[in-house]
Amino acid sequence: MAVTPNSKIVHSSPHSSGKTSSNGGFQKRSTAASSQKVSAKGISGSSNGTKLAVVLVRGMIDLNTPLRDTLSSLRLHHKNHCVVVGDSPVSRGMIQKVKDYVTWGEISPAVYQELVEKRGKEFKARLTDGKKKYAYAFIEFQGKKYKPYFALNPPRKGFGRKGIKVAFRAGGALGFRGEKINDLLQRMM
Repeated sequence: MAVTPNSKIVHSSPHSSGKTSSNGGFQKRSTAASSQKVSAKGISGSSNGTKLAVVLVRGMIDLNTPLRDTLSSLRLHHKNHCVVVGDSPVSRGMIQKVKDYVTWGEISPAVYQELVEKRGKEFKARLTDGKKKYAYAFIEFQGKKYKPYFALNPPRKGFGRKGIKVAFRAGGALGFRGEKINDLLQRMM
């Protein structure tokens, strides 16, 4: 999401009261500093500068609403889609909540560049709405704007020998992979 320095998009709850206008369950509130900003290096705002690649492994059929909302906040709407997020406590918390549906790990800069070059879709829409109230999400990389997600192919040789319902450390596909996410992403490009 392209967040301007003086705005922040937050999720609204039915019990919240404030002088903000809502749009589809989200509110815009003005703040002095933004928590994350999409820049030429990807999403910044993480504490140690590392980026996490998150891939939706399982489908979203019969998924309960809180998990579906978390996947939507991560911009994972389809199976085999990938997003790159900053390594922050907020991102880790969202990933931990949907850990039974995604796999993730630290992405290397070389694989991130290859991912953007091969699977990045150019962002051709306008940057804000007509009233300049909301900014649309995009990634800026080497002077071009891309959509904030990547549609990938199913991996060559599959996810793991035990399938997509078992944790990675037990031989399956789900959960934290660490540096091995780079190998998976290269097999999915």
